[in-house]
Amino acid sequence: MIAKTLIIIGIIFLLLGSVLYFYPGIFRWIGHLPGDIHVEGSSGSFHFPLATSLLASVLFSLILWLIRR
Repeated sequence: MIAKTLIIIGIIFLLLGSVLYFYPGIFRWIGHLPGDIHVEGSSGSFHFPLATSLLASVLFSLILWLIRR
C-alpha cells in the first residue's frame, strides 16, 4: 500500500515539475489568492499564504482519498 502511494506521489511530482519547467508562469496565482495575508511595514514584510495552504490541504486530502479508495 505504501509503495503504491509513494509511486503515485512521485509521478504527480514528476508531472508537476515538468509543467513548471516548460510553463513557468502557469501557477503565478499560487500565494496570491484572496485570503492570503500580506503585511508590509517600514521595517519589513510578512506573508502568510492562508488560502493557498487551505487549498493545498484540500487537494492533497482529495488525492489521498482517491488513492485509498
